[in-house]
Amino acid sequence: MNIAVDTNPAAIERKRKQQELSQRYHQIVPGSAAEEELVQENLPLVKTVVGRLALSLPLHVDMGDLYSSGLVGLLNAIRNYDPRGGSSFESYARVRIRGAVFDELRRMDWVPRSVHAKARRVQTMMQQLEQGKGELPTHLEMARALKLSPTRYEELLEEIRPATFICLDCAAVADEEGEGSRGIADESQPDPARCVARRELTRMIAQRLELLPEMQRKVLALYYFEDLRLRKIAEAYGVTESRVCQIHCQAILAIRARLQEHEVLGA
Repeated sequence: MNIAVDTNPAAIERKRKQQELSQRYHQIVPGSAAEEELVQENLPLVKTVVGRLALSLPLHVDMGDLYSSGLVGLLNAIRNYDPRGGSSFESYARVRIRGAVFDELRRMDWVPRSVHAKARRVQTMMQQLEQGKGELPTHLEMARALKLSPTRYEELLEEIRPATFICLDCAAVADEEGEGSRGIADESQPDPARCVARRELTRMIAQRLELLPEMQRKVLALYYFEDLRLRKIAEAYGVTESRVCQIHCQAILAIRARLQEHEVLGA
């Protein structure tokens, strides 16, 4: 019986690196000195993620609580990372850390109910207009539908901005309802239904992203996947940071409107 052996140097090197990473992360003993070493080594990553998110949060939010949650996310990443998935540890850890921090923010319910109510109003109107015309409404169309001047609509977007900061890239990795940051899931035995739901959510977000205006797509890509701060994005495009925040807010509301429609229609 002949067994095919891959002699491609690049493939062999990738396999060797995967094995090394598996030994260092995936097969590490929980609570061991080696695990503690990895935690200490990656602490700057937690500080970076939490610090970046903190720029969008009010002063009363306890950064210590968020940092502690980020550490939980890092620990989850170390214990569950599998290099065979194709992503680097840093990319995987960022998703886990962000997911844990957003779980904590949801638990804290730091956004006032009035802000949530205004955000739902805008989101619902966006959904209704899209259903009526078959495409996403423009900035001016939204303002007219809400009986607001363009300037007042921009002010409204700024008001509801705290309610629209969500972790898009958590959809494909983080467990639903924040389980990824509350405990260590046995990912060797994934729940088929949860995997299907997660893939469907990722697919829907990807489809919606394709329909967004180019500027909105770019802002989301730079913010969530290139880890640029809103101020840096504004500088890159020669606009104000407030304008970038408005673009981000509209894009997230459009994505949420699509997901809400999916739930309502049971599609």
